[in-house]
Amino acid sequence: MFRPASLLAMLLVALPAWGQELSGRMRFSDADTLRVGGALVRLFGIDAPEQDQTCTASDGTPWPCGAWATDRARALFEGRTARCRRLDTDRYGRAVARCLAGGADIAEVLVREGVATAYRRYSRRYVAVEKEAALAGRGIWSGSMESPESFRAARRPPPQAAPGQCLIKGNISRNGRIYHLPGQRDYDRTRIDPARGERWFCTEAEARAAGWRRAQR
Repeated sequence: MFRPASLLAMLLVALPAWGQELSGRMRFSDADTLRVGGALVRLFGIDAPEQDQTCTASDGTPWPCGAWATDRARALFEGRTARCRRLDTDRYGRAVARCLAGGADIAEVLVREGVATAYRRYSRRYVAVEKEAALAGRGIWSGSMESPESFRAARRPPPQAAPGQCLIKGNISRNGRIYHLPGQRDYDRTRIDPARGERWFCTEAEARAAGWRRAQR
């Protein structure tokens, strides 16, 4: 028979990580990804140039906007203490979170400074701030820039050919064995590596029987 305390402990372990509080000193790997204490965090609602991305300055010359954005984020926040609320976990196992430093929304500051764009696919929270930065010609808005999402898509390998009509991708990640259906958010960028035990499925029933669960989106 379970004691109430034991049952409560089991329920707490089973709770999702959403809403979890994270805090610690910041270390940026790029302008929208950082470590907060021991946690790897992807800032919610923004998208910054990739580290090796190049933009075009107002005089038509190329400039390394990705490296600049990372350096600017570090100049603004590196080493300071952040308090974050986890909203989700992405496919790379990173905590997707909103973070504050000294009461300021870090993502909002980065967008206002022209370091990052509003990531409209996931949120419109920073759209007005982005427009302000663009009108002022700050940072990445001082010239022209391909959107970070388009830049990543152009470098992505072509889609893998599915065997016959088996179009369901059985992926293994930190979140376990998850299958992705055509049309879901991460389907196109999910790569199947049979050497890791990943595989294709013809039906959802087949995937579930093999121990995979369906991706939420």
